[in-house]
Amino acid sequence: MYICNCNGIRERQARAAIELGASRPADIFRHCQAKPRCAKCVCDMRQMIQETQEVLALAAE
Repeated sequence: MYICNCNGIRERQARAAIELGASRPADIFRHCQAKPRCAKCVCDMRQMIQETQEVLALAAE
């Protein structure tokens, strides 16, 4: 599934970037060697980052 249609960034690519430490959508774009165009995907990327951070925080408890 695509998370960013403009750049062809797939969800698995975004998740890989997050696992490598991406904490902002800009980090995901940089990891995928892309730049935001319409920015409709930014909210989805932020949600993915937040969910991952929440899971990590729970695991650390």
